[in-house]
Amino acid sequence: MRIDISGHQIDVTPALRDYVQDKLARVARHFDHHLDVRVILSVDKLDQKAEATLSTPGKTLHAEAVAPDMYAAIDLLADKLDRLVIKQKEKMTDHHRGESAARSDSFG
Repeated sequence: MRIDISGHQIDVTPALRDYVQDKLARVARHFDHHLDVRVILSVDKLDQKAEATLSTPGKTLHAEAVAPDMYAAIDLLADKLDRLVIKQKEKMTDHHRGESAARSDSFG
């Protein structure tokens, strides 16, 4: 998994960088394929925003989260990405299972 972290109107400290990498490691466990993630951390007045674009083979997923604290925004972002990846993986596996189950039912 390759993570590209950048800041928009914010300096990305080593602590923030490590926190993002730790949180997104959970997302990588759901996929066997190589993932590219681009994370942008930004500040808009009082809101801290974290957004990520995750490139998987055949699909690009995007999520963003806004919170009063950057660490909370990163937590929310990791949760959203986790749900998106699980949902995408289920779509891929359910589609193939559904075809074989339909075939076996029609012949049986």
